[in-house]
Amino acid sequence: MGIVRRDTPPEIVVPVLIIGGGACGLTTALAAHDAGAEVMVLERDASPSGSTALSSGFIPACETRWQSARDVDDSVALMVSDIQAKNHGDGDVDLAEAVARASGPTLEWLADAHGQEFVLLDGFLYPGHSRLRMHAHPDKTGEALVTSLLEAVSGAGIDVVTSAQVTDLIVTAEDRAVGVVITRPDGEVEEIGCEALILACNGYGGNPEMVKAHIPEMADALYFGHAGNQGDAIRWGGALGALPLHMGAYQGHGSVAHPHGVLITWALMMEGGIQVNADGRRFSNEHEGYSEQSVKVLAQPGGVAWNLYDARLHEMGLGFEDYRRAVEMGAIKRIASVEALAEMIGCPVEALSETLENTRQLAGGAKADPFGRDFTGAPTLAGPPFHVVKVTGALFHTQGGLAIDTAARVLRADGTALPNLFAGGGAAVGVSGTGVEGYLSGNGLLTAFTLGRIAGQSAAELVKGETT
Repeated sequence: MGIVRRDTPPEIVVPVLIIGGGACGLTTALAAHDAGAEVMVLERDASPSGSTALSSGFIPACETRWQSARDVDDSVALMVSDIQAKNHGDGDVDLAEAVARASGPTLEWLADAHGQEFVLLDGFLYPGHSRLRMHAHPDKTGEALVTSLLEAVSGAGIDVVTSAQVTDLIVTAEDRAVGVVITRPDGEVEEIGCEALILACNGYGGNPEMVKAHIPEMADALYFGHAGNQGDAIRWGGALGALPLHMGAYQGHGSVAHPHGVLITWALMMEGGIQVNADGRRFSNEHEGYSEQSVKVLAQPGGVAWNLYDARLHEMGLGFEDYRRAVEMGAIKRIASVEALAEMIGCPVEALSETLENTRQLAGGAKADPFGRDFTGAPTLAGPPFHVVKVTGALFHTQGGLAIDTAARVLRADGTALPNLFAGGGAAVGVSGTGVEGYLSGNGLLTAFTLGRIAGQSAAELVKGETT
């Protein structure tokens, strides 16, 4: 992976070239196409999916018509406030405002211009959000979201070239990208030229060496993202003098079924569920956020915990495709008694009974939680019987990346923009600040969609200006 210095472009030139066929790349393609540019997407896999397909597929957005239909009073300012509160002010507030402002219009454009369907998730707030603003495909999976986007891209007549791994960027002496080198599975090497290049190939979560260097606490954790996220965009950008920012930021998750490898919705925790460790004890405030919970779960004996909840929450969980899949795989257990539950976990029954009694008292407001969680907003945990699933902490995707401006142009260390290089999604720095605790639920897909649209529009404006 590197930079080829050459002033002449390849013979075949596409005005806007996009590296990566996940949610960011596909949204970018639709945006550039709608802005009047010819577009091509290059995808290393035989079928585009990216980390989006492995996620829940929930996109935070404000001031949307789906919110209005539910009388949700939200605003750009409030969403920015929530983002900045979660990252403790360590994120770029201008970038946060740009993506929050673009969030609602981006989803409505995708719905109106490209037939994308969205529903507003209601009934519970995800950690850090002061309003209901999580939007999803009706199937509530990332896989359905990507599939729908692919259908829209195909319907728009946009070329998506699969099994095309980009190995090098072709760049002039003035750092202008004029093309890429791709390698096919059979070893054949090709070149494709461009007038503007967009990096939409996510971060470096699939690169163990980079993970160890930048987020050592997750070096041995389960990686729940796409294996193709090798940090290519960051390395290419760095070779061109671009500024990498917040490389220690990432999204973790403290609720991946173990050993089944299925994401268990955090809604169970937000609506009354608890996590206990191998000693039968709670060990944290489950409402602080599922991202930082990954580190807390991994710190427990064996690096595991048990999600414990009742029949009411089980029924709620069945509204999510991932949860239904976990049920089918046998990850979700129904346990008839506290004694049987303690035996399954391997903990003293007295300790588990004490934990459950404390939870009931906390839900009734009889005392304060030493971890700081407010239990009074949800019904008291009922049972037995209980439902339980063994989980571990995982790394989902990195949030550090190339510095960009609010037009998604990649920036050098001196603040100037590279001539025609853009980045979005995980290839660009996110809005989560500097660590795991700054990740506000949905920040990954927020920047994938909004920066995707912004990058596509910016690139199209650039090439149209150059060709008119």
